[in-house]
Amino acid sequence: MGLLSQSEPLPWEQAKKYADHIRNHGITQFLSIYNKSKNRENDCLLWGDEIEYMIIAYDDEGKNAKLSLKASDILHELQKAAEESSKKDEEVEALWQPEYATYMIEGLPGIPYGSSLKSMLRVEQNMKLRRKIASKFLSPNESIITLSNYPRLGCPGQFSEPYNEPFGPKLKSSFVPDEVLNPHMRYHALSDNIRNRRGSSITVNIPIFHDKKSSNLFYDCEEALTDHIYMDSTAFGWGCCCLQTTIQACNIREARKLYDQLAILSPIMLALTAATPIWRGYLSDMDCRWLAIVNAADDRTKEERGLEPLKNDRFVINKSRGDTIAYYISPDKTLKTEYNDIHSAYDRNIYKKLIDNGVDELLARHVSYLFIRDPLVVLEESLHQDDESSLNHFENIQSTNWQSVRFKPPPPNSDIGWRIEFRCMEIQITDFENAAFVIFIILLTRIILSYDLNFYIPISKVDENMVIAYKRNAINTEKFWFRKNIFANCDGDADEFEQMTINEIISGNGKEFPGLINIIVQYLESMNIDIETRYHLGKYLEFISMRASGKIQTAATWIRNFVRSHPNYNHDSIVSQEINYDLIKMVEGIQKGQVKAPELLEAHIIEAGNISKSLRVERGPLIRSLNEWLQGIHLGNQFFKVSVYADDLNIGIGSHTDWNE
Repeated sequence: MGLLSQSEPLPWEQAKKYADHIRNHGITQFLSIYNKSKNRENDCLLWGDEIEYMIIAYDDEGKNAKLSLKASDILHELQKAAEESSKKDEEVEALWQPEYATYMIEGLPGIPYGSSLKSMLRVEQNMKLRRKIASKFLSPNESIITLSNYPRLGCPGQFSEPYNEPFGPKLKSSFVPDEVLNPHMRYHALSDNIRNRRGSSITVNIPIFHDKKSSNLFYDCEEALTDHIYMDSTAFGWGCCCLQTTIQACNIREARKLYDQLAILSPIMLALTAATPIWRGYLSDMDCRWLAIVNAADDRTKEERGLEPLKNDRFVINKSRGDTIAYYISPDKTLKTEYNDIHSAYDRNIYKKLIDNGVDELLARHVSYLFIRDPLVVLEESLHQDDESSLNHFENIQSTNWQSVRFKPPPPNSDIGWRIEFRCMEIQITDFENAAFVIFIILLTRIILSYDLNFYIPISKVDENMVIAYKRNAINTEKFWFRKNIFANCDGDADEFEQMTINEIISGNGKEFPGLINIIVQYLESMNIDIETRYHLGKYLEFISMRASGKIQTAATWIRNFVRSHPNYNHDSIVSQEINYDLIKMVEGIQKGQVKAPELLEAHIIEAGNISKSLRVERGPLIRSLNEWLQGIHLGNQFFKVSVYADDLNIGIGSHTDWNE
C-alpha cells in the first residue's frame, strides 16, 4: 500500500506546511526519471499478482468466526522464512507485505511470471502454495481466507480476537477499534490525516437490501442516510481485500496504451468479480466494495467537494483520491480529444513545468491532476532528497492516488521498466477463480497490443459504468457502455458505442461484436501451444465465459443466497454471528476443496478442448472477418504485417515486434 518507513510521520497541521515542497520536488523527480527512461525500449513482459488475505480465529463452541488481529506476528515469521531461503540461495516462492489492517497480509509470487503462455500455469499453483505457507504460522483454531470483506466488521460484540472497544483516538470510529489498524505509523498517519484534512469523519453509506421483514434502517447521525448501512472509518474501505496485477510493458508508449484500455475495462472486471454483499452485519443492495473504497479515501474538504465556495482551497475536485481515472494518457491516434470529457481540475503551474520540460500534453495533464492532492504521510527527516536518485516525493503523492489503474514509472537505478497496475478486481473465494481472472487480464493485454484494439469511449461513460458495476447482480441485469467496433483502423461508425451486457462484451453478441474471449481464443489458436497449456487456459476461459453468461454465480450472489437460505435467517437483512460463522466455515471448506460448490466452480470440471468447440460455434463469420482484418493493417500509405512467434507473448503491433518487420 505504498512507501513504508520506520519514522513517525508529522501530524496534519505540521505536514501540510510541506505540501508545496513535496509536490515541487516530486515533479522534479518525475522529470528526472522520465527523461532517463522515455526512450527505454524492449523490456520483456513480466507480471505478477497481489492477493490480500484475511486471518480468521474460530470459536467453535460459541459459533463465532472472528478476525484475528495477529497479522504483524504472522508477517514477521513469513518474511523471516523468505529471508532465510534467500540467504541459502534457495528459490523464494512467495513474498509477503503488510496491509492496512491487523487481520490482513498480502502475498505475491517470489519472482515475476514471464512471457511464455506456459508461465501462466504457475499462477494457480503459486497461489495455492502461498496459502499453504501462510497456514504454517497459524494457530489450530485459525484459518487464512480470501473474502473481499469481513461481513460483521463493526458489529456490536466480539467480532475480533482479541476484543477491543471502539471510539479509539486514531480511527475515532463508533464501530471499529483502533486495534484493527496496522501498527505501522504510515497507516496511522493515513487514517489521521485523511480525516483531519477533510475536516470531518469518513462517511460511507451503502444501501440496505430490503428483504421480506427488513425494518427501515436509521442511525442517529447527521452523515447517515436512511435505509443505508452507515460506516465512519477508513477501515471499512481499506480493510477490504482485493486482487491486483502489475504488468511491465515494453516501453512507455505501450504502458500508456494499456493504462487507457484497462481503465475502460475496469467496471466490466469489477462486475465480473463482484464479491461484497454484506456490510456491518447487513445484506446490502450492492455487490462490490468500490463505493466504500471511494469514500474511505476521500480527503476532500467541503470546498473541494463543491459544498462551499472556494476560500481556503485551490480547486473544486470532482473525484476522491480513490476512484476511476480522470484522464486518458495514450498518444494513440484513436484517442479523440472529446473522450477526455469530465474536465477534472489539474495544477496549471505543474502542467506548465512539465510541458516546458518536454512532457507531452496528455501525460502532463495526468501527472498535474495527481498532484492537486496534498501529501498525506510526511517524514521531516526525508524532506531533503537527491532528486536525481530518489523518486520518494513523487511516490508520496502517486501512491496515495488509489485509482482503478495506476501508471508506474521505472524506479531510479533499476532494471524495472514502465508498468501498469490493475487495481479494481474483487478477491475471489478460491485460488482457481483468482488465477482465472489474473490470467484473463494478462491475455487481454496481449490481444490489446497484438491486434491494436481500441476500447475508447468517453471517460464520463466509464464513470457511468463503474456506478452500474457495483449494483446488485449487475453482471446479469445491467448493461454497460462499450465500443461497437474495437478494431482501431476501422472507418465509418468506428466511434460509436452502445450499451451491452457483460455476456455480450465477453462472449459476443452473435452479430457485429465478436466478444473478448473469442478474440483471445483466436489469438491462442494462432500460437503453437502444448496440450497441457491449452487445456488449463481453456478451463480458465470457460470459467470466465460461464460467469459472464450467468451460468455460474459471482461470489456476491453466492454469499447472498447462502445467507438468505440459512435456517436461522429471518428475512430481515441481518447477518447474525451464527450465520457469519457458518458462512466463513463454508468458504474455508470450498477453498480447501472439502466442499463442492457447483454454483461457483462448474468450470473446474470441463474437459480439455471444450473451450474451442463451444466458442467456435458462437463465432461463425465474426472470426472470418477478424482473420481478414489480421491479414494486413493499413496506416496512412504504409502496410504492416502481424508477426506471431510460437509460445511467445512478446508480440504485437507497435509493441514487441518491429513495425516494419
